[in-house]
Amino acid sequence: MYRTISQNDVLAAMVGAIMVFSACSGDDDAATTDTGMAAGDTGAAMMGDTALAMPAAPAIALTDANIFFLLDRANVLDSAAGAIASTKGTNSEIREFGKMMTRDHHGLREQGGLLAKRLGITPAAPPNDTSAAKMSRAMSIMNAAAKGRDFDKAYIDYQVTDHVNVLATAAQAMAAAQNPELKNMIQKATPVVQAHLDSAQAIQRRMM
Repeated sequence: MYRTISQNDVLAAMVGAIMVFSACSGDDDAATTDTGMAAGDTGAAMMGDTALAMPAAPAIALTDANIFFLLDRANVLDSAAGAIASTKGTNSEIREFGKMMTRDHHGLREQGGLLAKRLGITPAAPPNDTSAAKMSRAMSIMNAAAKGRDFDKAYIDYQVTDHVNVLATAAQAMAAAQNPELKNMIQKATPVVQAHLDSAQAIQRRMM
């Protein structure tokens, strides 16, 4: 059975996961993610507000191995969240968008994995990375959330915020990346992410 979870709870879980990739700040926000999800609407909303105010640029200098790792985790999260939305969404546009996220981000993940392997680069987490725990928590919240408009709205709001941050982080990764082929991969993926953002914003407007 699904348990009743508010839109703010779902959005806070998703935003907490976004912070894994947009801030890479490690321990400072770990306690918020691990303990704040079930604290109720007020706490969740506050978490959402502070998370959305976080800068998109990574807080540490990233190596190519770090960039591969973070891009892979971002693709895993969006693919998994899309799979949930494609079955749990009640709005047909949400379901179709979720399917597109799963398909496109699975493809981007495969491309990244193949390139890393060919270059002999082993993806490595940045120092103090807490992405695994945060992703697990976000997926648990999404899986437990009841179907309905609140879920649909929270998911598409997350997708807009997520893709804005991913685009900003991609720009930072382009500047930090040392390997020209990694730079080229990021450059080619950017229009795909931009198209996702455009679609998410259009759906978001129609749901207002």
